[in-house]
Amino acid sequence: MAEAALQHRAEQLAARLPPLLVEAERVATTVAQGVHGRRRVGTGETFWQFRQYQPGDPVPRIDWRESAKSMRLYIRETEWEAAQSVWLWRDGSPSMDYASRPELPTKRARVDLLLLALAALLIRGGERVALLGTGVPPASGRAVLSRLALTLGRAAAPPDLPAFEPLPRHGQIVMLGDLLAPLDALQALVGRFAAAGLRGHLLQVLDPAEETLPFAGRVRFEGLEQEASLVISRVETVREEYMQKLARHREGLAAIARATGWSFGTHRTDRPPHTALLALYGTLAERRR
Repeated sequence: MAEAALQHRAEQLAARLPPLLVEAERVATTVAQGVHGRRRVGTGETFWQFRQYQPGDPVPRIDWRESAKSMRLYIRETEWEAAQSVWLWRDGSPSMDYASRPELPTKRARVDLLLLALAALLIRGGERVALLGTGVPPASGRAVLSRLALTLGRAAAPPDLPAFEPLPRHGQIVMLGDLLAPLDALQALVGRFAAAGLRGHLLQVLDPAEETLPFAGRVRFEGLEQEASLVISRVETVREEYMQKLARHREGLAAIARATGWSFGTHRTDRPPHTALLALYGTLAERRR
């Protein structure tokens, strides 16, 4: 199956790197499993989150005050003295189906591979991961990769950017996509997540033709998201202006990341996928140190 093949390739890619340990905001103790600085449900005294009661949960853990606000029962979860979960998101909008040459992967195929490879690294390092926007809480274990692959294969096309949702503080968010959405919309979204105590990484993945505009002569450009087609009689006359506009957009992405304490990287689909993972690993490892 396509999902199984994608997972296999992701695991092969992840195997090239050592286990990735995500930077923790607060490293206080080493948990019993030997993983450093991770946020986990446990016997700590600090509140983490409410979750809906499930059969088998101890009755004394029900938070009656929170439950009284609705018709549902809620469990009050505490945390170990350290830790984080990681939420992953990738742009699955129609524009991600672009590839300028048959031998190149589409942007969607590349970000799906990178997302699963990163998830494999995180899980190998003892982390808990989840897809942002699915409502599924972060989890660890090899079964998570299968669930992620299945979800990516069946997910409907999401918008260019995820919707904001409240997440536990001190978590991490990794967003992968072409990140060509308006900068003000991205700035507002990242700002809300950062204000809520989350740190993250933005990875822009582009096809090489989107960076260099290598076409010449009269070219018709067809939109992938119901935009009207655009005919340019001599593409080479607009190449410099196009590349300057792309550079300004990329500078804007980097500025958004700097202002919020996030990090920003780029990747092209004609380059080996492990280069993007190496860059991400180096960035997170440096921040952890």
